[in-house]
Amino acid sequence: MAPLKILISAYACRPHQGSEPGVGWNTIAAIAPDHQIWVLTRRDNLPSIMAELAVNPMPTVEILPCGLWGERGWKRALPLVHLHYYLWQMRAYFLARRYHRAVGFDVAHHVTYVRYSTPSFLARLPIPLLWGPVGGAEAAPAAFFEDFRWQGKLYEWVRSLAHRCGSLDPFTQQTARRSALARATTEETAIRLRQLGAKRVEVMTAIAIAPGEFAQMSQCPPPPVAPFRLITMARLLHWKGIHLGLRAVAAAGLPEVEYWLVGDGPERSPLAQLAQRLGIHERVKFWGKTTREEAIAHLGQCHVLLHPSLHDSGALVCMEAMAAARPVICLALGGPALQVTPATGLSIPAHNPKQAVQDLAEAIRTLAGDGDLCQRMGAAGQARVQTHYSWSERGQALRQTYRELAQP
Repeated sequence: MAPLKILISAYACRPHQGSEPGVGWNTIAAIAPDHQIWVLTRRDNLPSIMAELAVNPMPTVEILPCGLWGERGWKRALPLVHLHYYLWQMRAYFLARRYHRAVGFDVAHHVTYVRYSTPSFLARLPIPLLWGPVGGAEAAPAAFFEDFRWQGKLYEWVRSLAHRCGSLDPFTQQTARRSALARATTEETAIRLRQLGAKRVEVMTAIAIAPGEFAQMSQCPPPPVAPFRLITMARLLHWKGIHLGLRAVAAAGLPEVEYWLVGDGPERSPLAQLAQRLGIHERVKFWGKTTREEAIAHLGQCHVLLHPSLHDSGALVCMEAMAAARPVICLALGGPALQVTPATGLSIPAHNPKQAVQDLAEAIRTLAGDGDLCQRMGAAGQARVQTHYSWSERGQALRQTYRELAQP
């Protein structure tokens, strides 16, 4: 079949990075072999993209840098970043419209940001739009707010308000109505997309594991027999739920269990104080911010990933842990709830903090007392990632989706 002409909107797009930039670049790399790709992205992404293409050429990919005046100044404050993103989307539309007249795209695909409450003006082009996967509707259950400091409560309130206001934007509603297919990272976001008027909605995570990353993670050695170690790899933020992890370790009542925290952030001091009050500070190790290689080495020394996050849209770290054959203990919220199955880990309901801590503690006791179960879950997780969460698999599925959407 003849290759399609695909227009990609990837505001965040950089090779060899995680989070949104990784989603942007890995999507392009996954579909490039079979289609002609035009990529709308920020000008400041260009150096890293061109450096990668110089080493690994992609003849079917053309980069369309799109910028606004004084871009560096926009990055100094979070509200300006969001305003820049919105205005960039408008600028990208006019550039896309001009190229469409010359090229005649078959399908448009909005890839990043992965956010449902901001419009993609590509919906105004006279071609099918694949919107997403997008996320953002995930939220910490109200019962858990009692544990947040005032800064955390303010953050959650502002975040919720921003998404609600974005949902009232007529251009966001138009994006939903005009999308040929809207994909949501979680069922929470899928509900919002349907409310916005999207006619066809599917749930699919935005993240996956590249073949090289899977090979690297799968080479993690088995952990030492003792002590039994849990690891959390995350920024130390209130909504990551690490305070719940600390309480669960204390409640588990297993003096041989260690808890390693890889990452840094504003909650480090309160978390250290909490570990002291709980009497487990000697078994809690704060590693701080590390390189990726160091983080993987730490994971190799641990038995289980403990990921008590309260609202993750994706959670690549859960996929990475499964690729490394480590079971995952998580809360049954957001993206992790879709990734972790009973065969690959323990997904804990999150009704209130007391219940969540008790059930997390029971999950810790279960895995700490059953090495065979840990190995079986680890092997099942590794197989699940290879089958369902590889960028190779994602690319194949996307190519089929583009064909379907391009049919008259």
